Amino acid sequence: MTVVSVGESSAARTQGSLLEVRFGDVAAPEVSAGIRPFDPAGCYILIDEKDSPVIKKAAEMFASDVTRVTGVETGVSYVPKRDSRAVIIGTIGHSRYIDSLVYKGALDVSRITGGWERYSITIVNDPLPGISEALVVAGSDRRGAAYGALSISEAMGVSPWEWWADVPVRRRENVRIYADFQSESPSVKYRGIFINDEDWGLLPWAASNYEKELGDIGPRTYERVCELLLRLKGNMLAPAMHACTGAFYSHPESKAVADSCGIIITTSHCEPMLFNNAAKSEWDSRRDGEWNYVTNKPVIYSKMDARVKEAAPYENIYTMAMRGVHDEGMRGNLSMEKRIEVLTEVIQDQRGILEKHLGRSAADVPQIFVPYKETLDVYEAGLNIPDDITIVWPDDNYGYMKHLNDSVERSRVGGSGVYYHTSYLGTPHDYLWLCTTPPVFMYEELKKAYDYGADRYWLLNVGDIKPMEMAIQTFFDMAWNVDAFDIHSVNTHQPLMLAEIFGEGMLPRFQKLLDDYYRLAWSRKPEYMGWEYEWDAPALEQLRPTDFSFDNYNDARDRLKDYRVISDDVSAIMSELPDALRAPLFEMIGYPVMASYQMNRKFLMAQLNREYLEKGDRARANWAGEQARLAYDSINALNRMYNSLLGGKWSGMMSVPKGFVAKYQNMPDIVMTDNVAAVEGTIDPEPDQRCMEGCCVVDIASPKYKSGLINIVDGLGFDWKVVQLGEDRPDADVAGAVAVYELPEMSCDTIEVTVYALPLFPSNSGCDTRYGVSVDGGDIAVASYHPVEWSAEWKANVLRNSTENKFRFTIDPQKKNHTLTLHAIDAGQIIQRVVVDWGGLRDSYVGPSVGL
Repeated sequence: MTVVSVGESSAARTQGSLLEVRFGDVAAPEVSAGIRPFDPAGCYILIDEKDSPVIKKAAEMFASDVTRVTGVETGVSYVPKRDSRAVIIGTIGHSRYIDSLVYKGALDVSRITGGWERYSITIVNDPLPGISEALVVAGSDRRGAAYGALSISEAMGVSPWEWWADVPVRRRENVRIYADFQSESPSVKYRGIFINDEDWGLLPWAASNYEKELGDIGPRTYERVCELLLRLKGNMLAPAMHACTGAFYSHPESKAVADSCGIIITTSHCEPMLFNNAAKSEWDSRRDGEWNYVTNKPVIYSKMDARVKEAAPYENIYTMAMRGVHDEGMRGNLSMEKRIEVLTEVIQDQRGILEKHLGRSAADVPQIFVPYKETLDVYEAGLNIPDDITIVWPDDNYGYMKHLNDSVERSRVGGSGVYYHTSYLGTPHDYLWLCTTPPVFMYEELKKAYDYGADRYWLLNVGDIKPMEMAIQTFFDMAWNVDAFDIHSVNTHQPLMLAEIFGEGMLPRFQKLLDDYYRLAWSRKPEYMGWEYEWDAPALEQLRPTDFSFDNYNDARDRLKDYRVISDDVSAIMSELPDALRAPLFEMIGYPVMASYQMNRKFLMAQLNREYLEKGDRARANWAGEQARLAYDSINALNRMYNSLLGGKWSGMMSVPKGFVAKYQNMPDIVMTDNVAAVEGTIDPEPDQRCMEGCCVVDIASPKYKSGLINIVDGLGFDWKVVQLGEDRPDADVAGAVAVYELPEMSCDTIEVTVYALPLFPSNSGCDTRYGVSVDGGDIAVASYHPVEWSAEWKANVLRNSTENKFRFTIDPQKKNHTLTLHAIDAGQIIQRVVVDWGGLRDSYVGPSVGL
């Protein structure tokens, strides 16, 4: 029987056993009959001092949580106390207390023993001499026990974000815990974050605020990060690695801190064998020579060897092969054949280093190979990766998975994983500032990867961590129990998370708020509103007017109105909350929503300023210019508000990151006319300008008929509803799957159909991205997208999150009723908008046709 824990994250609910926390005078449920509740107030936490250090860490965190929830002080003890009640936390085979209970038959751990990161939570009477009653948390391994203890904390209402987003711990009366619980192993074995591009947030905050004495990101910061990971049921960390930051291993305490939290250290695609060649302290070309294995192998080998020797006492995942310095390709003008030869030698040498310092076969050491950017080309050209190494498939940096396992790769012993971005610095444009990745999009791509076998390793690029809180929570909840989600429920995950913190009655408001926040950013992220491209042709690198229009269909006006509505609403919610809840709401969603509005207002009103000038309306041009300036100032004011929260706790954390070459953070050019007073303008849509005569947008969410594996999905696309033409899975069969739509009466003989689809990559070399379109049951026109990363087409498509295909069809002008059919050909294609034009046909590409 499934019972939901009070305060438990909606996606973290585990089936098949009981873990429930009740507060106050709420009567015990019928399902709890026969289970005596445990009152944590006044108990103490008992652990074996010889157990893993993470047990002590988790016990201390749990003790603090109990104190804050119950108001009664508690602590950690290594020995039982007489006439007491206790919470016993320990690892099977490493805790004499847990093992004693198992030996005498008081605790059954047979289901979880030998499992990966599993735990049981049970109430035991008279467990040990002197203890009348105990809540016993037993872990199959060190992290399992820690997760078990902290899952009780979460059920008592302690948010994983109690420190990182300042979610207050609510004081509760009469806390009662009902428990007879055994967890399953997580869906994904290794789950972690990569702190990346820390230059503009985490580093300034740590160096000038949290670790001011060190002046860097160091062990105090990493301890907080690792505590967060424990509460999220994560188990690995890829530390910050830019040259501006001291390398992780340059502060020796950091690795010990991570281990004390049970957190595995991994590294990005840039850092072979835990070695950070971007940091001058680690690799200085003036001292060490060129990072080139052909010409400088002895020095590079010695660096990797020394790092593995240093890190060997701890649990790590080692990145194999090598790229260039930092995020560059391999040094040297090498042919593809030579690259393969060199990387084969590198991997062989690296495995020898692992065996030398770890004292076991390399096949027994966790290793990853990340075919990132140009490395994927080398892999596809024939680089042989030892079968026990986990292949970690990256997205294209914008959330679209580039390659997933084919049938051969799915059989590899080492399995595979995913490296996914919700933050990125690079071409065509950075998005380092806010998190605007829709949960449905993240789920669709990650679940697809999981179904293709990527269940060994999930790493999320989180930039500076803040303000990524909700995306991080969604990622880890999915990685822990992917089956708790589907493509329909995932869109409610973050609103439920907010409602659990700020009030269940606000759930509908949070749903609407987040839906509109993600929808508006889907067509253009706030960071892209300057319309500049980065590291591109000089003409494209400058701020430019947007493609949104104040005249044609009013999409600019609609956009500003919608942003203003959600900005006002989140401000209103903040004003309704008690003081203790205002800071966390501002951090998690208030700042992102209000700052997004102001960034859009800045650029769109600057654009309107120029448009009014071209029309000769200088008074309204001045008004629009003033609005743009006010928006620019408002962003700065929001940054100051963020950095001054809670007495300056987050001082230095929030800015508008400029990356290395971005310009969106600047004030766009405006022209103000002297001696002309501004007059009040309006940006609301004007109804008489919204006519679309001779053109219609198909309501893709309301097909007249659909068959087969056709999904209508909320939470994605330009209009926040999409048609998924079957889920992309290795065994998917979408033959005959169609969605049929009625079209309006059209007195013409030719129509143009424009279809906007998500720019998805083929899953692997054996797959395609085809879908079909037909009108009135005629020939099927087929579209297919094979993106070439870094091409102009790919850049445009990732910035707008869409492909665009145009088809021309001949129709019978005498026929009043017409239909349009979307045909599934390759599973998983997602259509987000269909426009039918019969009034103003333009030259258009007519795709190939195929009979199905």
